[in-house]
Amino acid sequence: MIWSRDMGVDLGTVNTLVYVKGRGIIIHEPSVVAVNKKTGQILAIGEEARKMVGKTPAHIVAIRPLVAGVISDFEITEQMIRYFIDKAFGKRFFPWPQPRLVVGVPCGVTEVEKKAVEDAARNAGAGEAYLIEEPLAAAIGIRLPIQEAGGNMIVDIGGGTTEVAVISLGGIVNSRSIRIAGERLNQDIVRYAEEEFKLVLGERTAEEIKIKIGSAMPLREELQYPMRGRDIITGLPKEIMVTDEDVREAMKNSIRAIVSEIKNAVEDTPPELLADVMKRGIYLVGGGSLLRKLDELIQKETRISVKTPEDPMTAVVRGCGIVLENLPKLREVLISTEELEPPK
Repeated sequence: MIWSRDMGVDLGTVNTLVYVKGRGIIIHEPSVVAVNKKTGQILAIGEEARKMVGKTPAHIVAIRPLVAGVISDFEITEQMIRYFIDKAFGKRFFPWPQPRLVVGVPCGVTEVEKKAVEDAARNAGAGEAYLIEEPLAAAIGIRLPIQEAGGNMIVDIGGGTTEVAVISLGGIVNSRSIRIAGERLNQDIVRYAEEEFKLVLGERTAEEIKIKIGSAMPLREELQYPMRGRDIITGLPKEIMVTDEDVREAMKNSIRAIVSEIKNAVEDTPPELLADVMKRGIYLVGGGSLLRKLDELIQKETRISVKTPEDPMTAVVRGCGIVLENLPKLREVLISTEELEPPK
């Protein structure tokens, strides 16, 4: 077989990444679908849909079909997965075997939510759909020795959720998941702009400000960036210069909650595994790990060294890809939903 039909999918709240066996990561697009409310027709998916956010007539809405990594709109999610399958392999004039998918899901999702992801993948054209918990996939993606009898701690700060997990012998020993992550930080900046500067900001603008000057701790040199929005009082466009200190103030409660969750996970870790974690360090992955000085803050609060691997945003999808490449050997790390199958 020249082309493999196997796909690893990091189905995120904000972005979806797709890995194809033998080809690597070929898709990295927003998890957004533009829908015409009058007709129910899907107009665009992914990057094209993201461009429409905030710029469409009232009857065209941009939908994020996943909330905190969990399907909130089944049919739209199914269409989105089908779009990514078609984009990965193209339309063919002769029959292909149906692809096998390995899909990352958050820790702590219910059996019903797991089944929803599996069903959406199968209805979108997958022959087989396997699920893997995202922290486990991320640990595999950054080549941690997860199958050994030793503690590995990983913190995955995505768009919708922050997940903390301690892994040993190919499984998650201790995990925590909170719905505070990249998107919440954007919303914090929007709220702060409204309360402090009487300025209405779009979420995309807030995200840009977070990326350009956001930080978890004070920086050596002050950073500034223009905040552009609509003045609440006059209704007219307004621009002000904000500093990294302003943005830090806006995000402080959410950052504190993330750090607190990591500390709680450390406290709940069995002593033998904690000794391994202290020696190996905490690994930080996901888009949120790129926030300036977040690693330093976590290190200061936990007193454990914090490491951010290369390209932390793709850790989960790379892990899904490694599982695909070694399915017989790594099958035990997958989630089984067989108990949900109706009796025959």
